[in-house]
Amino acid sequence: MVKKKTKKGTVKRIKVTGSGKLMRKKAGAGHLLGKKRAKRKRKLRKDTEVSKSFVPTIKNLINE
Repeated sequence: MVKKKTKKGTVKRIKVTGSGKLMRKKAGAGHLLGKKRAKRKRKLRKDTEVSKSFVPTIKNLINE
């Protein structure tokens, strides 16, 4: 059977913690930041956990 290739774009966006959780960046912090309040931008800086429904799909993509 052929070895499965890792999706490199996904690997660059998702970080696996020591306990096995998948962490991702929040959307909306790339541009048009002048109109967003400081509190909102501060919250966008933090990583967040990938939702449970997406975990099997992403683990499949990153071959974990």
